[in-house]
Amino acid sequence: MRLFKGSVLGLLLLPSLALAETIGEVSTVFKWVGPNDKIVVEAFDDPKVDGVTCYLSRAKTGGVKGGLGLAEDRAEASIACRQVGPIAFKGKLKDGEEVFKERTSLVFKTMQVVRFFDQKRNTLVYLVYSDRVIEGSPQNAVTAIPILPWAR
Repeated sequence: MRLFKGSVLGLLLLPSLALAETIGEVSTVFKWVGPNDKIVVEAFDDPKVDGVTCYLSRAKTGGVKGGLGLAEDRAEASIACRQVGPIAFKGKLKDGEEVFKERTSLVFKTMQVVRFFDQKRNTLVYLVYSDRVIEGSPQNAVTAIPILPWAR
């Protein structure tokens, strides 16, 4: 029971990250055994900025290893964030703050989205990249949202 209470407390202390919703997917490579390789499109709302939704497309490895969650997904990803309503900050934003994170291998590799606020241009900038414990990848994608008035 003590271990359970500690685990729940630990989860409550984690920073809030966005949860992705699958919008769609397309198969890219047929696999005889296990799921096909595919490109998945996911959407998530920025947990600290109302009125912003990001769309992330990324490769998911199929086959037996992919079906069991043991395969390592490729580092490539694309991101497009859009203003979908009036923008309102839910607290102070920190440059480089992690907004979304997903495991792309069993242990060592993750894909993450971080946010920057370009105050001079009144623009939110989102960067997606993949990293590894030992060696990260320079592959990345960026998108920007100018903060504009929202007609109601």
